[in-house]
Amino acid sequence: MTHVVTEACIRCKYTDCVDVCPVDCFREGPNFLTIDPDECIDCAVCIPECPVNAIMPEEDVPGDQIHMIKINADLAKNWPSITKRKPALPDAEEWKDKTGKLPELIR
Repeated sequence: MTHVVTEACIRCKYTDCVDVCPVDCFREGPNFLTIDPDECIDCAVCIPECPVNAIMPEEDVPGDQIHMIKINADLAKNWPSITKRKPALPDAEEWKDKTGKLPELIR
């Protein structure tokens, strides 16, 4: 199994998780982070670092977020690796508690 970044990350892109990842499995897009399922070692150190609780084990992804498993895998193939923490998006605080953010995802 792997870990998955869910919709909660969209338009926030906090990168606290990136600093603790021992295998650099995070990939960066314009307004979202994804986890490369081929690189993730399922260590779970990223989960408590996410301030919006966007990361979870694949087996725990709720039904309304199942689509994010495929989205993470697909986007990870083309997005560059991110290995160092960066500032969150400028309007992250405004978006962090919103739901239904999939239409906002920039691929």
